[in-house]
Amino acid sequence: MVKIEFDLPAIQILFANALQEIRSECLQDALSAAVASMQIQCVDQELYEYANAESLQVLAAQGLRGELLFAVPCVLSKNPRLLGYYRLLLGYSQKYFYSSATGAGIFESMEKSGRLSEKQHKALPALCRALSQNAQYLLAHLSSSQLSASFLDQLTLLTLGPQFRGRENVQKGSSAILQVFDVILQIVSSAVVSSSVKCIELKNSSGRTVFIQFAADPDIVIREELAPALYRNLVAIEVKGGRDYSNIHNRIGEAEKSHQKAKKDGYIECWTVVNVDRVNMDMACRESPTTNQFYRISELLDHKSPEYKRFMMQLISIVGI
Repeated sequence: MVKIEFDLPAIQILFANALQEIRSECLQDALSAAVASMQIQCVDQELYEYANAESLQVLAAQGLRGELLFAVPCVLSKNPRLLGYYRLLLGYSQKYFYSSATGAGIFESMEKSGRLSEKQHKALPALCRALSQNAQYLLAHLSSSQLSASFLDQLTLLTLGPQFRGRENVQKGSSAILQVFDVILQIVSSAVVSSSVKCIELKNSSGRTVFIQFAADPDIVIREELAPALYRNLVAIEVKGGRDYSNIHNRIGEAEKSHQKAKKDGYIECWTVVNVDRVNMDMACRESPTTNQFYRISELLDHKSPEYKRFMMQLISIVGI
């Protein structure tokens, strides 16, 4: 008998809860609530200033108000988070939209925290003109059968989906790094002088201080203090927390780039920890020749596994305890 089994849809439940929250913050529900609390003539006046009359007539013919597609300063001032609605509607990722390439980086706090500074307020007209120009382009390429509030809502969700997935991947990566950091803390606990959520300080057998810290790239670094402000870079650890086997080649490639940088920074050892159990180690070694040691998270969490014992001996040896 064929056995069919899938993981529980836990991620989809998280997405559902996140979607419910974001609808009230910066999707059409939030837009409707903001406009309902405003003087409509103020909104209409700015719509005719920032959107052309022909576009507004096209929307009106389908029973749609202009702010569903066109951003205006008074609406964004009322609810700065609604900048996220127009970004999603036009299909832009946060990374691109708030990059130096677009010049819109100064507005990022509007979507993320709902704050509107004086500097941002003064720049709103330029932002709305740029958004309206591209909204007009989008409208020109939609058929009349596509012009409905529900269809525009679906367009925002098309952009939101990858954003949620990217956020989930970041959370997975952070969780995996924390797991590896905790394993390290357990191994070196006898020599620990102090520890926090981001740094472990220990004394090795030579009386020198060794720091084990979270870093941006690579994820975890181990350094020995030779003198004040002078360090010997011992180990750079790159942790890839994704569990999708089909993407393992990309993850190992990312680790290799990080380790090449670490080698230039003088790190003696480069270790890669993956969250895929059936990784082909021969393939991994070929794709990341800079990696000195490969480990799997599941094996590091099993204190009886040969891989954990190898990790423990390597760690104890290189920090000198």
